[in-house]
Amino acid sequence: MNTSSIYGLGLREAARSIHKGELSSEAFTRALLARIAGHEETVQAFQWIDADRALALARRADERRRSGAPLGPLHGIAIGVKDIVETEGIPTAMGSSLFEGFVPVASATALRRLEASGAFVLGKTVTTEFAFYTPGKTRNPWNPAHTPGGSSSGSAAAVAMGFVPAAIGTQTNGSVIRPAAFCGVVGYKPTAGLIPLTGIHPFSPSLDQVGVFARNVPDAALLAAVLARQDDPGPDAGRTGATIPGDVAPPSDPPRLVAARSPVWHLADASAREHFLALLQKLRAAGATIEEIELPRPFERAHDAHRTIMVAEGARIFADLHRRERKRLSGRLNALIDEGVGIGESLLARALTEKDRFADDLDAFLGGFDALVTPPTPGQAPAGLGETGNPAFCTIWSLCGTPAITVPTGQGPQGLPLGLQLVGPRFADERLLSIAKWCDEAIGWPKRIAG
Repeated sequence: MNTSSIYGLGLREAARSIHKGELSSEAFTRALLARIAGHEETVQAFQWIDADRALALARRADERRRSGAPLGPLHGIAIGVKDIVETEGIPTAMGSSLFEGFVPVASATALRRLEASGAFVLGKTVTTEFAFYTPGKTRNPWNPAHTPGGSSSGSAAAVAMGFVPAAIGTQTNGSVIRPAAFCGVVGYKPTAGLIPLTGIHPFSPSLDQVGVFARNVPDAALLAAVLARQDDPGPDAGRTGATIPGDVAPPSDPPRLVAARSPVWHLADASAREHFLALLQKLRAAGATIEEIELPRPFERAHDAHRTIMVAEGARIFADLHRRERKRLSGRLNALIDEGVGIGESLLARALTEKDRFADDLDAFLGGFDALVTPPTPGQAPAGLGETGNPAFCTIWSLCGTPAITVPTGQGPQGLPLGLQLVGPRFADERLLSIAKWCDEAIGWPKRIAG
């Protein structure tokens, strides 16, 4: 194995090599740490990292493998974890100075499942303030003058730069799909509820969802399956029988897709529209059947319903902190809380009812197709570090709790990544992942690590 490129191994490839004894966890971790040492000053993906701790855990993993003890599917693998996910004994700052020095006494449920698989936390990745819009320090690995997106900015950047083979993020609006697309990696948000939120700082409990980052579809599926733990789904796992496969194969027959233009299609810039239409032609040439239609008119209300829920629930979540620490919160978060305070319970209840209706209607709409395809963002990552980009192309799918995934598909005029987002009905994650793998192979964009 070429030691100079070990850091570029994918999640599944690295885990397989460690299981077989072809690669030690220590050697893999050292390669990741060397990559970080060479590029973290520019990218700034990590809020916290401890190289000595990581190497000690890697050596412990190697000792366990040599002992012949049973190994989990991700044994010896170092993972990046968004810094709103509580980690026992490791600082969890939530992207805010208010939580500086906070060290949880217990880990989030999803993180305990990760560690039970044999993986360990390499570092806590930067998040925007409480996973809202105020950016952290992370920069886009493809061009540090551009945003990496948010709010899971550090997780996306860390995977894109080869710092970790995979990472954990969260999404309330577009916080997994958008940064994954901006950074040129795979971002996958499973059906809402399949991965538990216990131990993850809430923003909008009705909208918050856990997602993952990797450099290919099967790796994203594997990490998500570990976090979901189908054998022990937990109280908030969603509908009985829903699964996230640990492995993914493309379907035997080309898929039937719908390129549905949502109410925000006009926000896509010219290069993004041109790229998307070229992707449709490429998928058709590979055998896909694609119908191009508009989303039904009622979905024009979906973005308003999402905002009402997010703002109202966010105001309630942060009410106490807002009273005590308003001066230490960002202007953006204060403005959201002030707005949300004015949304009464009846208006929130109406929006939550709309949410359920939109979810049912979207499931019905998607029932005639294998997946919906759409741009994941309005275009390339915007220049500047003061904003994280527009999440509008993710909003409806977050509102409805449907599974969504983005795959990298090329570069735009400024050399920054573009992607393709696929959406499926709720609890049809296995089918969506299979279709995403087919599309990824048909498009064939190979570059998954920046630099």
